[in-house]
Amino acid sequence: MTQELKTNDERRREAALALHRFGLGPKRNSIAEISSDPRGALLAEIERPGVGRINNPDLLSAPAAARMAFQARAERRAQAILAQRAQKESERLAAAQGEMQAESMTGDLANKAAAAKAADTALADQGPTEIERQNFLKEVKARLDASFDADIGFAERLVWFWSNHFCISTFTIYNMAGGYEREAIRPHILGRFTDMLLAVEGHPAMLIYLDNNISRGANSVSGINQTRGLNENLAREILELHTLGVRTGYDQDDVIHFANVLTGWTIIPIAGDPVHGIEFIFHPRMHEPGSQRVLGKFYPDTGVEQGRAVLADLARHPATATHVATKLARYFTADDPPPSLVERLAKTFRDTDGDLKEMAKALVMSEECWAPDRAKLKRPCDWVTSIARTTGLPSNPDRFTRGQLMMGEPLWRPSAPQGYADNEAAWIDGVGLRLDVANNVAERVADRVDPRELLDTALGPLASPETRQAVARAESRPQALALVFMSPEFQRR
Repeated sequence: MTQELKTNDERRREAALALHRFGLGPKRNSIAEISSDPRGALLAEIERPGVGRINNPDLLSAPAAARMAFQARAERRAQAILAQRAQKESERLAAAQGEMQAESMTGDLANKAAAAKAADTALADQGPTEIERQNFLKEVKARLDASFDADIGFAERLVWFWSNHFCISTFTIYNMAGGYEREAIRPHILGRFTDMLLAVEGHPAMLIYLDNNISRGANSVSGINQTRGLNENLAREILELHTLGVRTGYDQDDVIHFANVLTGWTIIPIAGDPVHGIEFIFHPRMHEPGSQRVLGKFYPDTGVEQGRAVLADLARHPATATHVATKLARYFTADDPPPSLVERLAKTFRDTDGDLKEMAKALVMSEECWAPDRAKLKRPCDWVTSIARTTGLPSNPDRFTRGQLMMGEPLWRPSAPQGYADNEAAWIDGVGLRLDVANNVAERVADRVDPRELLDTALGPLASPETRQAVARAESRPQALALVFMSPEFQRR
């Protein structure tokens, strides 16, 4: 049915669906604003210059953040060493002056033991320093602001998808996650998959996360001199998670040969270079010499270009097209995506040499993506962002990160390289935990948000008669608002 032939109610329903399914949820008047042409509004968003990027000069690059963290932790350790030295000097002076009385010996020894233990604790790694924490919260706020400020949020949803597809974890690299997403993901969400793949796999955050910075070829100069060997993590995850997908024709020999190709992809040691430490470098002495056979093709030893050649071929592999298409279709439609949609997206990927903007357009123009059944459960981050957008709640990065941790989806911290699961089974048991968040938000906005107006803003024609009735019968404004947030229609997209 063409847009011209649709009734006003049908257009409004499609607009509300677009905001939840493709975007990050409605804001005030946004359903009305795009109801004349919801699909056209989605396509217009991804045509805007610079969409999806964060241009904030106050944010540090990922390597600069890592250097800042190194300096902060070094200073903390130095302070702890000075405190330990002062304690020892105090003990020495006390002993020399004969102030240690026999009757107080036991207590004094206990105090010394406690002081020594405290000093040892201070010397140990205590996690992020305060300056690191503040830098992390600045990155979180920048991401939240990008989500809240977006008119629809289609481009931002693509950022979230690709950031999870090529995930890293703050558990390993606390300081670099925000910079990594800004530098390796955001510039490429509407570009070519090959370019994103190269940016991701050569980014210092990914090299550290998957241990490639310490990988050495057995026959490399460094490998021979230091007797340290090959690390297969990055090569395996590129094949299994980032490109081809599991059980797609590669074997252990391919993993090993590809890992050899990637030796030498490392970082500048931070201890010896306070200006450029943690930045990417190709280190020839760590690189395994000779040609390598990956997926039946021989790649001559051309240094760093050997790895780039393999990545370029993986990006164009038919299995990669199917793997990416399946994940995109699942993310935007249903846990079991329509095969017709998967094939259409895979064909678009193959025909356009991995043009991700064309993939996004194909999603918007595919009728399968506009099915009225809303089968996809919002993940916690998606749900909380929808609440903030529809209520106009200002961003609070500290509150947000604590809430995400409670609901099992801490920002930039998946438990494994496959990222957060994208199916209902992984999240349905945690829906009950959302009630506390819903009640908390409802209490905070009840004095300025009318529940009936919120229902029209957040859901409009998607709200069922049952939900409207429950909201109307609520005993208080906070309860009515919480009912909107917890309604099946608001929980799904």
